[in-house]
Amino acid sequence: MPLTVGTDAPAFTVKDTNGNTVSLSDFKGKTVVLYFYPKDDTPGCTKEACSFRDAADEYKSKDVVVLGVSTDDEASHQAFTQKFNLNFPLLADTEKALTKAYDVDGGGYAKRVTYVIDGNGKITHVDANVNTSTHASDILAAVGL
Repeated sequence: MPLTVGTDAPAFTVKDTNGNTVSLSDFKGKTVVLYFYPKDDTPGCTKEACSFRDAADEYKSKDVVVLGVSTDDEASHQAFTQKFNLNFPLLADTEKALTKAYDVDGGGYAKRVTYVIDGNGKITHVDANVNTSTHASDILAAVGL
């Protein structure tokens, strides 16, 4: 069962698509959409990633950071990013630390769950019923952004 609204978002430090170290604390003061997905370059995950790609300008205009997370490694994330021209970081949770901390472990992959985290590190929205085609706009609407 995913974490609940009002919970402090678990801190993390992992590598992103390009091998950069990314921590939740890097985004203090900003709203973060942290979306977990099972696997790079699969039909549902591609639709979901492309929905965030296509809504990037709207997210940026509202100063919202989008981070995708799967248990795939950096090389897989790089290929996925290049193939679909993704314009936001994917986090490589190869040790499954984030997946476990955010209670989305699907037994070797991440369950499809999205958390919205406010600038103080509190979870303000949880979506565990994702429509992969419209997810980016659904999140904006759900949190009133």
